[in-house]
Amino acid sequence: MFWFWFFVAPAIALAFRSVLGERARAAYIERRLFEQQVYLPPATVIVPVKGEDEGLCENLAALASLDYPDYELIVVAHSAADIPPGVLPPRAKVVLAHVEESGASEKVLNLAAAVRAARKHSQILAFADSDGRVTARWLGALAAPLAEPGVGASTGYRWFTPERSAFWSLVRSVWDSVPAGMLGPEKNRFAWGGAMAMRRETFFEIGVLEHWKGAISDDYALSAVVRAAGLTIAYAPGALVRCLEGTTARRFFRWMRRQMMLTRVYNPEQWWPGLLAHLFYCGGMVASGIAVVTGHHLAVWTLVAQLGPGMVKGWRRAHLARLALPESAEWFRQWGWVHAAAVPAATWIWLVALVWSAFGHTIEWRGHRYELKTPEGI
Repeated sequence: MFWFWFFVAPAIALAFRSVLGERARAAYIERRLFEQQVYLPPATVIVPVKGEDEGLCENLAALASLDYPDYELIVVAHSAADIPPGVLPPRAKVVLAHVEESGASEKVLNLAAAVRAARKHSQILAFADSDGRVTARWLGALAAPLAEPGVGASTGYRWFTPERSAFWSLVRSVWDSVPAGMLGPEKNRFAWGGAMAMRRETFFEIGVLEHWKGAISDDYALSAVVRAAGLTIAYAPGALVRCLEGTTARRFFRWMRRQMMLTRVYNPEQWWPGLLAHLFYCGGMVASGIAVVTGHHLAVWTLVAQLGPGMVKGWRRAHLARLALPESAEWFRQWGWVHAAAVPAATWIWLVALVWSAFGHTIEWRGHRYELKTPEGI
């Protein structure tokens, strides 16, 4: 009985704690989504390209047709060979970094080159990823929080809405939606590189370029600098980005491990609590399951108490994502239920990812291998 309650009691407490603040988070997201955009200064949007992505031409076209009065679009790559033919929209400005390896990732080196090439009168620097499909509202949503005192950066997030909703593509959608549930009105721990923005003045004042030197992850490094400067990261739900590509089991698990390895090195304050929480979540499931099989039928209710809050939260995440992405309403009508039903399985996959990412210091990213090193000086 000791071991039963050792796992089950914390699992239930963590499950109910996870849904605290959901009402405030929903109110914040709805307010942000429907507020009038009044802060629309000149901006530069930067997107790095490294070879072919599924839907790349359409993704870049979406970035070139934002509902924003004054912005430039910079497509940056290491060399011209990295940009597939026929994908560049007419208004894009191309920057070729041609920077040799310096301990930093190629993406970081490319972004730094694009920042230096940005037009001088842009007051906002916004960053996108080439595998995401932004909405026309994306840049305006990122700009809005930057007008508020104490905000150093704004961030959106991604939501996988695969056009071919095969099993592993849907699993990835559920698994990756969990960080979206961590973003809300409170101080956010991270900005996501596929939808983040800063005032240009702030970017240079706090020395983001200096801290990008030798960095592998652009967004974790930027997030750390913003927090170290005593500024906040504001969540912009209107900057939620659709990712339409599918995946296979092998690609998913490799990608998942890389994400968690980056988190372990660059954001251990989230990685360690995540690992401990999932050990209790999964241990509690096992303990309750064993108790039911061995005749303790009341343990069914402890299992319900563990799984219910997470499934409700998964449904709420999908509901709020649907509000932010009306363009994908049909996808949510068809597959939104998976974000509740698959939460128990996703919890186990999270444990696998966290444990697996505890080993090793090398990742492969866009054809390059990088040695992860603990950041210094932040």
